[in-house]
Amino acid sequence: MAKIVKTNAMRILDKQQISYEVLTYDSKDGKIDGVSVAQKIERDPQLVYKTLVVQGASKTPYVCVIPVERELDLKKAAKACAEKKVELLPVKQIQAYTGYVRGGCSPLGMKKSYTTFIDESAALLSSIVVSAGKVGLQMELGVAELKALAAAKLVDLKK
Repeated sequence: MAKIVKTNAMRILDKQQISYEVLTYDSKDGKIDGVSVAQKIERDPQLVYKTLVVQGASKTPYVCVIPVERELDLKKAAKACAEKKVELLPVKQIQAYTGYVRGGCSPLGMKKSYTTFIDESAALLSSIVVSAGKVGLQMELGVAELKALAAAKLVDLKK
């Protein structure tokens, strides 16, 4: 197997000596949505979370991590962000803000530290799978470790 190039997210975990498992998948078929990724890495979709970036009127970006099978409730996200309303960051702006591309956005290792929220359903899990920061790479790590490293709050975010 080819050597996996470390992403910023993986380097952060290595530096903190936090154990994680790298999961790779083939993205050549273009199926990089969360449910397809969960199938490809042979993980229960309830363990696999996607990272979404939203912003409100303040233009401040916020990071929301939710189960791949669910949809982000923008009203709940706005309440968590203390904004009147929020909307998803346009795809063409994701890389400028985060350093990551659509489908490869990790909640760890972004260009800046943004306020991060993880859906409260993660509290029921011991480990969680999130993007490792590159399309084709996921990583599984402890929920508590992800929450601590991202300085995230657990809140209800899903529809």
